[in-house]
Amino acid sequence: MRDPAGRRPLLQAERHIPDLLQGFLVDLETTQSSAEVWALIVEVGRTLNLPFIDFISASNFEDWKKTLFIRTSYDSTWLNTFNKDPDVAKWSYFRMHALHHLTPIAVGVEFLDEYHHMPQARHEVLEEAAQRGMRAGFSIPLRSHAPPQAALITFCGDHSKREMKHIIQTHGWVLQAVAMMGHQTYLGHFAAEFTERNKISDKQRELLEMIGGGLQDKVIAERLGVSVSAVRQRMNNILSKTGLSNRADLAALAMSAGLVEDPLHRMSDDDGSILVEMGVPTTTKARYWHR
Repeated sequence: MRDPAGRRPLLQAERHIPDLLQGFLVDLETTQSSAEVWALIVEVGRTLNLPFIDFISASNFEDWKKTLFIRTSYDSTWLNTFNKDPDVAKWSYFRMHALHHLTPIAVGVEFLDEYHHMPQARHEVLEEAAQRGMRAGFSIPLRSHAPPQAALITFCGDHSKREMKHIIQTHGWVLQAVAMMGHQTYLGHFAAEFTERNKISDKQRELLEMIGGGLQDKVIAERLGVSVSAVRQRMNNILSKTGLSNRADLAALAMSAGLVEDPLHRMSDDDGSILVEMGVPTTTKARYWHR
């Protein structure tokens, strides 16, 4: 973790959690990029002797093939050969468990007897992983706007079943909190970094903001001091660069990248309405808007 001397002062009321989690969360508050978040997650894993970490996110809950990103703390190119076989690839913990459930699970060759029956080819993947130091681990399903997006963070190490169970019992909730808060913060930075990753220019970014704000081409042209045809040319350039197909996609992109506010979270200055619900949920629960 970062130098404790450089962290913000903590209230005594904040100190009732394990030091490892406390340090992670305080450092997470000051991250400026997805790479910094990933480094903190990896450091937690290494501290607990779980240095092999996988982080996978699918941008579409119904179609796992639409992968948003995959990060690993190790060289995972050896998996490429195995994943060429679709019957093996579909047996990943992400596709078989994390897409459908929220419960963390113990994984790895040490826990084969506690998981679904798997084909022999999948056994060979886990045995190869064990040879590389990934005998057992802990996988944590994650959600963002759930559905549709799903993710999974797995912490693995060279441990027997008994050793891994002890790690889970001792540090499992810390790993769960690290995964959940790390995932949330990572996605925030990842979205903000979209324009940089895709080399979106300042002018194109400005156009995206206006499209996301619902402005029509004529109004945009007037604000930018250019012709309508120039606006449409810039729009076509963004569509080509991003692989999107229409104006609606660009408006959605502007919101997802944080360039405009999500309308579900938007509240006008004179609208103080919030949904208030009180009592135990029932089929006749009272719901009303409070101003």
